[in-house]
Amino acid sequence: MTFPKTPDQNEAGASLQVTGGELGVQRIAVLLSGRGSNFLAIHQAIDRGDLPAKIVLVVSNVSSAPGLAKARALGLQVLALPHRKELSRASHEGKLLEALRAVEAEWVCLAGYMRLLSGDFVRHFHQRVLNIHPSLLPAFPGLRAQEQALKHGVRVTGCTVHFVDEELDNGPIIVQKPVAVMEDDTVSDLSRRLLREEHEAYPEALKRLFLEPWEVSGRRVLFGSKETGEDSRKRLKKRG
Repeated sequence: MTFPKTPDQNEAGASLQVTGGELGVQRIAVLLSGRGSNFLAIHQAIDRGDLPAKIVLVVSNVSSAPGLAKARALGLQVLALPHRKELSRASHEGKLLEALRAVEAEWVCLAGYMRLLSGDFVRHFHQRVLNIHPSLLPAFPGLRAQEQALKHGVRVTGCTVHFVDEELDNGPIIVQKPVAVMEDDTVSDLSRRLLREEHEAYPEALKRLFLEPWEVSGRRVLFGSKETGEDSRKRLKKRG
């Protein structure tokens, strides 16, 4: 599949480019709406050689998102796809799916993407869409999880990397990192410590999915089944 050379910043309808694949390298698309700090953590893990992956596209539903500008500065392929210009969710997601197919994305990582994906979208990337949330799910789903934790007086909260399903912050859990809540914590204090753990958890979750055998049983992601690494790669290829 060949596409014209991509401009520095694509808008909806612009051509996207497929770059050459590398054996064993997973193709990631990132969706974000804001600053994209977890996107940068994934990019840095790839740069260090810790993650056998390549970010093939960064998409935002907010044209002015700082994360989109950061991706462009790194020389990554980007796409602004504002949802407010679309007549319906289905129309917006249709264009998003078209863009992801165009770059042959295998995995979709949500990094502060403030849109709830439909069941139709999730089924197109079954067990290939990941999200990170600043709580130990199933506790405190939705917005302002840090504030919820402080109001409930919990002693420990954390972050969760999970598969995305049709419900909000509900899919099978891949990795969790606990964070102690201090007596004098503010929302900002707790958010900063949580973010440090998020930046470790997201690359860790991706690395385990890429390199270890795993399966989903009910709501559990089980690592270390008896299949070989080659078996796991073949299974992932079929699932894609």
